Amino acid sequence: MRTVIAGGHGQIALRLERLLAAREDEVAGIIRRPEQADDLREAGAEPIVLDLESASVDEVARALTGAGAVVFAAGAGPGSGAARKETVDRDAAVLLADAAERAGVRRYLMVSAMGAEADPRPGTDEVFAAYLRAKGAADAEVRRRAALEWTIVRPGRLTDDPGTGRVRLAADTGRGSVTRDDVAAVLAELLDTPSTAGLTLELIEGHTPVSVAVKDVAGN
Repeated sequence: MRTVIAGGHGQIALRLERLLAAREDEVAGIIRRPEQADDLREAGAEPIVLDLESASVDEVARALTGAGAVVFAAGAGPGSGAARKETVDRDAAVLLADAAERAGVRRYLMVSAMGAEADPRPGTDEVFAAYLRAKGAADAEVRRRAALEWTIVRPGRLTDDPGTGRVRLAADTGRGSVTRDDVAAVLAELLDTPSTAGLTLELIEGHTPVSVAVKDVAGN
């Protein structure tokens, strides 16, 4: 299967690209800066240079030609203001959904954030609150797409510790942290488990092997 990852140079995306390439899947990553292309090639992914803040639906749909799945792993990133949380974390996710529908790609994985739907807690940093609201709006927009087989993953606090291969994956996990390695491993497993379509899942570190955790939420 060919998978196209939006935000292809992100920390989770690069890990996912390596996992998919290692199992000989075809994988491509959408990136904004041409100088990032070599990092994707090293990870085993085809780089597609396309700015999701300015691209049209048709341009993105062409980039999805031949894909069986898309993953939204893009983000405005640290140091960006509230406005870019809307144009990247919300609008680019919606653009990818529009393009997937146009290209006939049904499987859509969304990397969201824990707390994305709730009102930000009092005292939450203004930019982080804008990020959570943008993620929540993007999730809601993707959920309403009947043509998409979507799964939304909401990781807890992300760390760069080595992955353990053991997680807690459920509709409600409570607060916690999770390694980027393990997030990528869960995404790879979800791509192989279309019966998880229609689920919004929180993800933190836990005691259940990734493959078992995904099968459990899929009802297998």
